[in-house]
Amino acid sequence: MKFSEAWLRQWVDPPMSTQALANRLTMAGLEVDNLTPAAPPFSEVVVAHVLDVAPHPESDHLTICRVDDGIERSLQVVCGASNVEPQMLAPFARIGARLPDGAEIKKTTMRGVESLGMLCSARDLGLAETSTGLMALPADAPIGRSLRDYLRLDDTVVDVDLTPNRADCLSIAGIAREVATLTETPLRAPTITSIKAVADDTLPVSIERQYDCPRYVGRVIRSIMPNVATPLWLQERLRRAGLRSINPVVDVTNYVMLELGQPMHAFDLGQLRGGIRVRHAREDEPITLLDGQRVALNAGTLVIADHARVLALAGIMGGQDSAVGASTRDIFLESAFFTPRTITGKARAYGLSTESSHRFERGVDPNLQAQAVERATGLLLEIVGGQPGPVIDILHSEHMPPRPAIALRYAWVKRLLGAAIPPDYIVRTLTSLGCRAEQRSAGLAVTPPTFRFDLGIEADLIEEVGRIYGYDRLPASTRSHCPVMRQQPEAKVPLKRLRALLVDRGYYEAVTYSFIDEDTHYLFNPELRPRRVTNPISADLAVMRSSLWPGLIKAVQYNLNRQQTRIRLFETGLQFVDGEHGLQQMPMLAAVSTGDALPEQWGAVPREVDFYDIKGDVEALLGLAFASKHLRFEAESYPALHPGQCARIMHNGQLIGRLGALHPQVEQSMGLNRRVFVFELKLGALDCGPVSRFQEVSKFPAIRRDIAVVVDDSITAAQVKECILSVGDDRLRDLDIFDIYRGEGVPEGRKSLALGLILQDLTRTLHDEEVTTILSQIVAKLRQTLGGSLRE
Repeated sequence: MKFSEAWLRQWVDPPMSTQALANRLTMAGLEVDNLTPAAPPFSEVVVAHVLDVAPHPESDHLTICRVDDGIERSLQVVCGASNVEPQMLAPFARIGARLPDGAEIKKTTMRGVESLGMLCSARDLGLAETSTGLMALPADAPIGRSLRDYLRLDDTVVDVDLTPNRADCLSIAGIAREVATLTETPLRAPTITSIKAVADDTLPVSIERQYDCPRYVGRVIRSIMPNVATPLWLQERLRRAGLRSINPVVDVTNYVMLELGQPMHAFDLGQLRGGIRVRHAREDEPITLLDGQRVALNAGTLVIADHARVLALAGIMGGQDSAVGASTRDIFLESAFFTPRTITGKARAYGLSTESSHRFERGVDPNLQAQAVERATGLLLEIVGGQPGPVIDILHSEHMPPRPAIALRYAWVKRLLGAAIPPDYIVRTLTSLGCRAEQRSAGLAVTPPTFRFDLGIEADLIEEVGRIYGYDRLPASTRSHCPVMRQQPEAKVPLKRLRALLVDRGYYEAVTYSFIDEDTHYLFNPELRPRRVTNPISADLAVMRSSLWPGLIKAVQYNLNRQQTRIRLFETGLQFVDGEHGLQQMPMLAAVSTGDALPEQWGAVPREVDFYDIKGDVEALLGLAFASKHLRFEAESYPALHPGQCARIMHNGQLIGRLGALHPQVEQSMGLNRRVFVFELKLGALDCGPVSRFQEVSKFPAIRRDIAVVVDDSITAAQVKECILSVGDDRLRDLDIFDIYRGEGVPEGRKSLALGLILQDLTRTLHDEEVTTILSQIVAKLRQTLGGSLRE
């Protein structure tokens, strides 16, 4: 929010310097980003009267002017401006004047004609970026007066960086209200009087979307003078606020927006067909905006329309077809309240950002519309004349923002701020900010003003008291603290432990976007409907991710393109899946691995990472939460994974994750030229592990027996281990599979598994006969359950 300090001081004039005022605003939460002069330095530039103009004898584009600068009545000046004409008033740089670019004006000769000064454009004086001619001054400008004094250019432009919750300060009125409260200085707001209608002209207004637009105020003004120039004082205030002058009608609507905070729009009444309709746009309904951009509207966008076409994007920008121009004689002024939720994100969806949308998205005072119309009407009648009709004010109060009273306890003010602020100061502060405060036992019942959308709970009111009182005045004290020992479940596996384990195994943690493009989503989950983002940042981030794999694979792709050949990444985050009960957000842990299994070294032969490497990483993670006997890795087919190297991870019959190699088609689509292995686990299944308990260590020797069991090729090693453990003998302490053999001596379609069995008793040394009995039971179980036999 940029504004002129001189304009602000017309509303409230505290006895302090510009810098002190800026510091006070910053300390109150309205951070002043910059203080800049309203005009660059120049001197000896005065208001001058061009008496007559004659052609230059040696040039077609130069003229010879006689100028009255208030001292010399007939100075000869050579001028190259195309708009110079007799009797006009313009800035004149006398001999010895210095311009903003540092140039000094001297007596000179141009094409043989002496020139005793320079008639200036706004660009010459640093008051505009471009100019097409001399800066024309009003006819009542005093000849000979310093231009800096006449335009009050010794002013400061204050640039305040407002947080999104302080939309009430996006106006001179809002900033002045803050300054008056902060400095306890009287507020001198201009008197806005109701303009009496002198014509009966009205326009039918229909609000079809009452929730989106609970209030709409308008007025017809006929017979304006279209060719009148905007007063210089108004142009200057707009310029210092960062807005350019367009025409008197548009300038007045912008001025009222800056002054009161209410965006307005003016339509050329002659271009309207029927009445005004506030409705939703139809899909692909066209409009050409004021900036010349032609837009196909999305269904659901709130628009202002007549009975023939769309006139404007509500709260964002008007249309070119109904814009006020040089031939406009009759206008319709619009001032409306649009619900912030309705406007939020709509401008960005069309690639726009306007002063109006900036205010409506944050919230405009719903009681300001009629006042803004009266203010604009008064200014327009002064500048362009006209015959105003009656004010049209349509209000649907049931859709207006509610303003319930908030209970404020004096004790809580002291507790949160740490200072005993007097109750009368609290009441005076809140009242000055526009609140209505009523005494209650031990506190107040405070009703926030309609322009403060950010005041909703007691803490908000206490914050207001604290910032007006001054954060720098609040005492600095060390609060006493009584720490409480919180219960920590012994079985809980903290997320940082899972992260640390993966880091120990050579992985790096990555953070990727929760949004991906739709094509990538269907590449990894072709059967799952994606959840689309309403206002995506870009087309590449249009849907919510249903897996963490796409982001990690893109990270792998990025690193491979930068000559990184060994990549191991993991991420924890949410996946978003539409289910029966709406959007499901599930915490997940995913990882990706590609390249060499080990860092480059001399002690091991290089080899590519394979399925069993990443399966080992998964087992290490799961080992923190489960006993291995409750886990199963089952072969399956999954769209994103290689059909021969894919497994689902089951725990007590529940699916908790998947791992495997990427499907070759996925690798090709993602531009990968090497094998990539991934896994993904539900974090909820890993947050609770086994409780540690004492287990006696046997003093007696362990006995190892190796056996070779022949089973069908379709039997997995996990099935064999599960079958052996089901014998249920506690003396079987460990079981390892250390070899697989197919070939001579083993029938076709079968395989030999070499098993190492460790047997041990806690109370005594086992005898050979006991060991033989246990092995016989195991072999019998294998034969009975899996059709296995000992290899001869």
